[in-house]
Amino acid sequence: MDPVVILSRQEQEYLLCAIESGLRVASPHQFFLWTQGQVQALLPHQVLVCLQSGHGGALTRLECLHGTVLAPGARQALMDLALRIARGARLPVVIDAHEAPDSLGDEILRAGFDNVLVHGTGPTSAGGSVFLLFGLALRPTARHAYFLELLLPHLHLALGRLPAARTSVDGAPARALSARETEIIGWLRAGKSNDEMGRLLGISALTVKNHLQRIYRTLGVNNRAHALARCMDLRLLEDDQDCGVSAAARRMAS
Repeated sequence: MDPVVILSRQEQEYLLCAIESGLRVASPHQFFLWTQGQVQALLPHQVLVCLQSGHGGALTRLECLHGTVLAPGARQALMDLALRIARGARLPVVIDAHEAPDSLGDEILRAGFDNVLVHGTGPTSAGGSVFLLFGLALRPTARHAYFLELLLPHLHLALGRLPAARTSVDGAPARALSARETEIIGWLRAGKSNDEMGRLLGISALTVKNHLQRIYRTLGVNNRAHALARCMDLRLLEDDQDCGVSAAARRMAS
């Protein structure tokens, strides 16, 4: 049986304040102020990444919230990391970069952090969400995971109340994506790295990178996260199109 977590009086006040303030969040600006204010009081962190998915699991929103300037390239690295970590995340997960298996810990350290706290709703009839807190002030423990578990329903509902991202005013891209580029976008949505996509497609990681650069120029973006957001604006990530990657293929690669 998990140990019982008893909140101190101050922690109870911080939690109640965060919950009450979250009830009034209805715009991106309010969401930013809330997560960087009242939520920070209970769970001090450097960066919050929020992922929202619709019915069927298609990514519909990706937010990266932080109150300080990130190092060059850190934002893109965080988006890539979030997509990788969030796959299948449901219960609270505490990741210590110095103890994480395989290359995950190294990627977190390269992004400038030494820990991540993750919690997600899992799939629901109306879609799900995952929240990743990078760089907690204190080394995260089961206690911090419990705080995030208490806040999860309120984070999920507040994120769901935000208006849908507007369709880009730039209209359609200069040209249609090729079959290969569409396939790469599909694997990008699945959270695959360049090396992983290269192995799946039978090409080199450098060739994947070159394809991505052409995709960026075509879509008018400059990184992976923006490419996904732009594809959502253009409805290139609809479930029925499946972005060139079959569900069976994704299951085999996961």
